[in-house]
Amino acid sequence: MEPFEGKTISWGEHNGVIELSLHRGPCNEIGSETLEELESFAEVLRTSAGNMHTLIIHSVMPAGFCAGADLRELYRRAYQQPRTSGNSIAEVRNFLVRIHAVFNAIDDAPLVTVAAVHGVAFGGGFELALTADLIVADRTARFAFPELRLGLIPGFGGIPRLKRDLGNGIARDMLFTGRSINATKAQTADLVSQVVAEGEALRVAHALASQVGKFDLNAVRAAKKFIKPVPHAELLREIDIFCELFESPAVAAGLRRFVESNSPLPYLP
Repeated sequence: MEPFEGKTISWGEHNGVIELSLHRGPCNEIGSETLEELESFAEVLRTSAGNMHTLIIHSVMPAGFCAGADLRELYRRAYQQPRTSGNSIAEVRNFLVRIHAVFNAIDDAPLVTVAAVHGVAFGGGFELALTADLIVADRTARFAFPELRLGLIPGFGGIPRLKRDLGNGIARDMLFTGRSINATKAQTADLVSQVVAEGEALRVAHALASQVGKFDLNAVRAAKKFIKPVPHAELLREIDIFCELFESPAVAAGLRRFVESNSPLPYLP
């Protein structure tokens, strides 16, 4: 695998471990540029992951892992450019289909994936973490689905994946309240496999990778396929519901409040 240094993400491989680094300020918001680079990574993952045993996803940004979708870009593209409602929805749907394809490729990759999380993992960032087989969180990590504040539901596959991993109880609580949970509560709920000291998540993720590398790759792949099926039908339904809701005036109002906010971190619940 050839190393890559992009504007929003980078990746490289060493001793069977792929490291995907997120580095778009302020907190790795996922917009069109990040999506394009993630699509390139997904293609590399499909063609080059055969001899790798672990993928580690982490952020180098101080604010956290990922704050989710780039809502300012979404607002500009949907409401500040001359276009019809139908074109806007088609563009939103196309973006969702593309991001789902990337997240499904990570979710279903034939290796063990570890998300090393610190700070904010909200919305689409939480959904990216949920594609991983294991989440290692440092004590600063916070997880949330704040989308209902905007009149939407999570759109990057979060609800089906959270239900798959934890069941309806925690999924409904996080969805309906929009409140965040810290690393300790996330571990109690079995969302997080390990809670570590601040700044230690990436080191511990590499230690996990070293353990995974001791096992037969075929056995690892068989175990993953058995224990972690991708909920494709529910993921497709999520896209439909998101697009239905996006046409609501409440969404335009919610996004407008977000982009007009003076807060340096307006995504914090």
